[in-house]
Amino acid sequence: MKARILVVDDEEIVIRSCLRILGDDGDYEVQAVQDGMEALRKVDEGHIDVLILDIMMPGMDGLEVLRRVKETHPDVDVIMVTGLSQIETAVRSMKLGAFDYLPKPFDPDELKLVVKRALERRQLLQENLELRSEVSSKYRFENIIGSSPQMQNVYRLIAQCAPTNSTVMLTGESGTGKELIARAIHYNSLRKDKPFVAVDCNSLSENLLESEMFGHVKGSFTGAVTNKKGMFEVADSGTLFLDEIGNISLTTQAKLLRVIQEREFKAVGDTRTQSANFRLVTATNKDLKAMVAEGTFREDLFYRINIFPIPIPPLRERRDDIPPLAFHFLKVFNEELGKKVVEFSEGAMSALVHYDWPGNVRELENTIHRAVILSTDKVVRQAHLTNIVDMLPRLDLDVPRTSDELKRIKKVAREKSVENIEKLFVLEALKRNAWNVTRSAEETGMQRANFQALMKKYDIRIRGTEQDPDAAE
Repeated sequence: MKARILVVDDEEIVIRSCLRILGDDGDYEVQAVQDGMEALRKVDEGHIDVLILDIMMPGMDGLEVLRRVKETHPDVDVIMVTGLSQIETAVRSMKLGAFDYLPKPFDPDELKLVVKRALERRQLLQENLELRSEVSSKYRFENIIGSSPQMQNVYRLIAQCAPTNSTVMLTGESGTGKELIARAIHYNSLRKDKPFVAVDCNSLSENLLESEMFGHVKGSFTGAVTNKKGMFEVADSGTLFLDEIGNISLTTQAKLLRVIQEREFKAVGDTRTQSANFRLVTATNKDLKAMVAEGTFREDLFYRINIFPIPIPPLRERRDDIPPLAFHFLKVFNEELGKKVVEFSEGAMSALVHYDWPGNVRELENTIHRAVILSTDKVVRQAHLTNIVDMLPRLDLDVPRTSDELKRIKKVAREKSVENIEKLFVLEALKRNAWNVTRSAEETGMQRANFQALMKKYDIRIRGTEQDPDAAE
């Protein structure tokens, strides 16, 4: 569709010139009128992309036309045409929303260039609006997959808190989708058109985390070669998401508390105080109440961020959601990999539903990704679930034909079941005791060395570290 341009000028010679310059190449659909009221009628009745508008006209002048157009059709770009004696007025028109101005007499190439720039900017703005709409639609909470009672409760809590400015704390194991929920809260809030800024507190050292959150000025530390905006500043008027907030130091906790209380902060190395207008959403996979009792998390900060808690259930507690999630990821990775895998074998789906998913939805996503790559036809089979089949007895083995085959398969199934129970035994003990090996061993009545031996056998490492069990604590 050709861009539509409306020329508004009371001088016939200017109109003929614009029609010739812009109409000769056939790139635009160009119309012209000679007074302001007619221009407003044309803008109201039809789709106009760019308005070329003379400032000095009898009756309604260009500035009044500009003001009215911007009130009713703010997406129309207006280029003002002015005499040399009216430059000051032209500059004032820019403050009223004009895209640019051209002094008379103007060069044909100048006119073409400014119209081209206006249309390019319009296209970029339109693409940005479409992208925002797409992102906003993606994170509508009703589009988050899961119809279990546990997830219905999560949706209800999102719907209650999203329209407010209240601070939200998301709790749950790693991989449960806490960032997805945080984005759903943002894109269903009054701040949805402002930035959503995510900070992973687990991936940065104390100094880097402070610089990331507060920003820094040039020369404030080695490597600070330029000024850098912090996340508080970037998230202005939007939402700041602090993921794994339980991992920040007590020193940084104190500084964060002050920002939350005062809504003010200073960049590292700066003396100026800046204001901070953001909505705070935090997430953690730790028991912050237990950390408060241990003295590793500030009690005053805990109560500041725990205004509206939303617990995210682990995948093993909502197994009814596993099949729709699996088919969702199947569709995603079919499109990404250009494959046509359309279903799961009965054994594969049974394995997915019966596996406990210690890595939750993230682990399920990775498992389906791998399975789609491995699949050679239209079916995901249990053999394609390479990262979980060792944790489960084979559910889609061929039916044995002899008693020897039956004995062998029963032996394998028993061994796999025992291994699965042993690994879950260790994992659950660690989770109950905040991943403390000594306390876990004591609670289960095992010697620490024997408990560590089981950890080693199943390659279980302390959460959030790469420590060998023997080196833990």
